[in-house]
Amino acid sequence: MNNPSLQLQIQTLPDNPGVYQYYDKEGKILYVGKAKNLKKRVSSYFNKVHDTAKTNVLVRKIVTIKHIVVPSESDALLLENNLIKKYQPRYNVLLRDDKSYPWLCIKKEPFSRIFSTRRMIKDGSEYFGPYTNFKTVWTILDLIKELYPLRTCNYDLSQSNIEKHKFKVCLEYHLGNCKGPCEGHESLENYQTQVNAIREILKGNFKESLRDFKSKMKQYADNMQFEEAQQIKEKIAVLENYQSHSTIVNPKISNIDVFSIVSDESAAFVNFLQISHGSIIRSHTMEIKKKLDESDQELLELSVVELRERFNLLSREIIAPFDMDLGEKIKVTVPQLGDKKQLLDLSQRNAKFYRIEQLKQLQIVDPDRHTNRIMAQMQKDLRLHVEPRHIECFDNSNIQGTNPVAACVVFKDGKPSKKDYRHFNIKTVVGPDDFASMEEVVYRRYKRMLDENEPLPQLIIIDGGKGQLSSALKSIDALELRGKIAIIGIAKRLEELYYPGDSVPLYLDKKSETLKVIQYLRNEAHRFGITFHRDKRSKSALNSSIESIPGIGEKTMQTLIKHFKSVKRLKLATELEISAIVGASKAKKITDFYKTSNPE
Repeated sequence: MNNPSLQLQIQTLPDNPGVYQYYDKEGKILYVGKAKNLKKRVSSYFNKVHDTAKTNVLVRKIVTIKHIVVPSESDALLLENNLIKKYQPRYNVLLRDDKSYPWLCIKKEPFSRIFSTRRMIKDGSEYFGPYTNFKTVWTILDLIKELYPLRTCNYDLSQSNIEKHKFKVCLEYHLGNCKGPCEGHESLENYQTQVNAIREILKGNFKESLRDFKSKMKQYADNMQFEEAQQIKEKIAVLENYQSHSTIVNPKISNIDVFSIVSDESAAFVNFLQISHGSIIRSHTMEIKKKLDESDQELLELSVVELRERFNLLSREIIAPFDMDLGEKIKVTVPQLGDKKQLLDLSQRNAKFYRIEQLKQLQIVDPDRHTNRIMAQMQKDLRLHVEPRHIECFDNSNIQGTNPVAACVVFKDGKPSKKDYRHFNIKTVVGPDDFASMEEVVYRRYKRMLDENEPLPQLIIIDGGKGQLSSALKSIDALELRGKIAIIGIAKRLEELYYPGDSVPLYLDKKSETLKVIQYLRNEAHRFGITFHRDKRSKSALNSSIESIPGIGEKTMQTLIKHFKSVKRLKLATELEISAIVGASKAKKITDFYKTSNPE
């Protein structure tokens, strides 16, 4: 580090937990971060070259470092989150989105109304949520409407107004959707009992409502009021159906939040589930665009703080994929087995599905960005110096040791470029020798590309293990291309990848996009090679018959094979049958030839 001023600022930093802020020469804030040890964390930015270009650019721009010391790492996390939202630095991920989420409100008034709203008014009313979308809110409101007949009007139903008969019942009363408290047909006590039951349902507790309904149903049945009992039974069915869609493995798990994260080169996806009384009462996934090479732990810690604040989460325990310091009041559980592990897996699946959905949309809306993301991912996964925009894959085909051929398929930007596919007839190798054949076709392919001054690929993939790769490398070395083109081999058995000079293979995640692209290349090379080999065998068999019969040309023979389906059937055909296709003269030549070559 050549800046004495910066060096002095770093040397005087304390070894305490806190938050650091980086500023450029114009005094503009670049980045906010938290640290368990401020001096160690800040020093780490300046004593090495970073893997990502963005981080190196950030470090070059830093002129001033400011810091705030706090009592603990969890306090640093909270302060970091607040400062990021306040200053929105260029190199920090921004977690807050512009959405205003819907709430369910139980209005503080006589005969409380229950409705959805995006605005929280501090008038003593109760708010449940926020919910991640209105579909959930409508589902809950429909459930409440089916279970409990509540008013929907906005009248001031004070006792004096009811006694003065200021209001008249509306259509909702006549339809049976409201019991008419405006005219005193329903007592405040009975109405509020229903509101209390709804409050418990919104908290995820269905037990009380189910018990009350079952008690009422039995009471009606005992009194021979079967129609009323049937109506209550239908309400129980509605409530149990709603509960069944949200019940988790263990109903004893309550008041816990579950957080998980999946990420790639450019973004991370954080899912959370809110569990109450054995039910998932809320689920939400958010996407975070990466600015630097942030770790999953860093991003999840920030996300937990943000989501707990945004959705007013008050639970004392959270389930997460790794341990985090969120303060003494919050217990972090990292489950390995059991019901809590199943919940974490469920959250993880939600995050993965959301990511897949977003990537599919991106592929349609912005294909270039989708391609760039895959290329960056392949470069990282395969440890390449450049993105593999141009990839070529080789495969040999010599089924039953005959007609040895090879195929080369070409992918550009992760997609097949079929006009660049090439077939090779093996010329210098005698017999079925895959290694020598691979050496020949790789040499021929790139010798020609060099002679014709064509752009070389960034990556070569050899379908085969270490032996095939070694053979291809002989040609690469002969052409002095070692170091200019990356080359790897893929073995069929375990899909392991071999690198030159490394006996230990690389195993990619079976679900990774990089491996899927490589498998696509390998399968396409195999298909292309097999097709060529099959055509060549067929043509060889056909030519052997054509060349044997004097006076019979290739077109005539093709016509006959097309009609009779095989040479064997042609041999068994009568002169009359053949003459119907090609005429009497040619038919006689063919039948005479087969009689001479196959005498009875």
